[in-house]
Amino acid sequence: MTDARLRRGRGALAGSFFVQGVTFALLVTRIPAIQDRYGISDALLPVFLAAVPILAGVASVLTGKVVRRIAPSAVLRWAQPLVLLALLGVGAGTEIWQVAVALGLFGLAVGALDAAMNMLGVSLQRSYGRSIMLGFHAAYSLGGIAGASLAWAGAHWDLALFVSYLPVVAVLVPAVLAASRWYVDGSLPPATHKQHGQNPQGPAAVSFKLLLPLCLVMTFAYIGDSTVANWSAKYLQDVLGSSEELATVPYNAYMVTTLLGRAVGDFGVRRLGAAAVVRGGSALAAVGFAVVALAPGAWVGMAGFTLLGLGLSVLVPQTFAAAGRLFPDASDAAVARLNVFNYVGFLIGSPLVGALGDAWSYRGAMLVPMVLVLVTVVYATSFGFRSARYGGGHERPRTVDVG
Repeated sequence: MTDARLRRGRGALAGSFFVQGVTFALLVTRIPAIQDRYGISDALLPVFLAAVPILAGVASVLTGKVVRRIAPSAVLRWAQPLVLLALLGVGAGTEIWQVAVALGLFGLAVGALDAAMNMLGVSLQRSYGRSIMLGFHAAYSLGGIAGASLAWAGAHWDLALFVSYLPVVAVLVPAVLAASRWYVDGSLPPATHKQHGQNPQGPAAVSFKLLLPLCLVMTFAYIGDSTVANWSAKYLQDVLGSSEELATVPYNAYMVTTLLGRAVGDFGVRRLGAAAVVRGGSALAAVGFAVVALAPGAWVGMAGFTLLGLGLSVLVPQTFAAAGRLFPDASDAAVARLNVFNYVGFLIGSPLVGALGDAWSYRGAMLVPMVLVLVTVVYATSFGFRSARYGGGHERPRTVDVG
């Protein structure tokens, strides 16, 4: 595989991550507007919100089966336009059943999209022979910032959802379809496996016992992420006494430091190794949650959320990369299964903190994700040796037996 083809594939995939960051931010930041448009009650809203990650998890599992016959690049090529069109559908309807269908399609398409993107990222990293996975997730974070800014503009100018979404979808759908011609499936695509009479993506190829530590890390990371996304503004305003305007700052600061952490994270992995970077990120995230829980005022609380962005930023990309190293001949199946726990953490995090906050205190509730990210330190040996090169058999990953 030529270096030029790899570079084009890397750039096209980074663009896909960026577009998905824009798309997801445009959905989640306009949830109040979606609720108002369709008259969704507060009691019914959690059902709609939970349905998206549940369907995404189902689609991720199915994608792991589909890629035994169809290359991940083909899945991504069609899943991403479907996600964008489903987003447009969310803004186009008038009846509650219409938004239910649109969100259902969004969930199914995004599950296939997330799985396929990370499959391609893992296989490209193997082809490069060095850490590049954090760069893809940095592109996602940058897209999230851009999407949140577009959503703010739509809300500021009081634009209807369809009017706000239409220009973005009209630009991005042709762009991702054009870029999809450069997707690269990595050094060993499915056709090559068939030529050798192998079926490395079969169910028996991935041991869930060995994958379990990474599944736990993924879940804990997304519990932390969803805690910041859903509770940072409320915590700052209700617990730390900030103004409503100031309460919007922590999540933006978190997104910026997440981008910064991912932008430099690959360099850290190459110099120190994945396990050291994961340990450092976990420890920094735990310190961030501790600062938030003990903060005497709003500004210290914001400093804690800022640290959280730097710490949590490295965990998810390195977890996907570790799955690829742990099962080099079945990385697609491993990534598809691991991706499900993205949605598990998202589903658990917000209700867990809310329930603990109501029953106990929100300061105390922040200590729970702190403990969970600290547990990640125990599993850091699942992320491999200190070697900077682990592609093409240069590194055998360590694993933790949790059985």
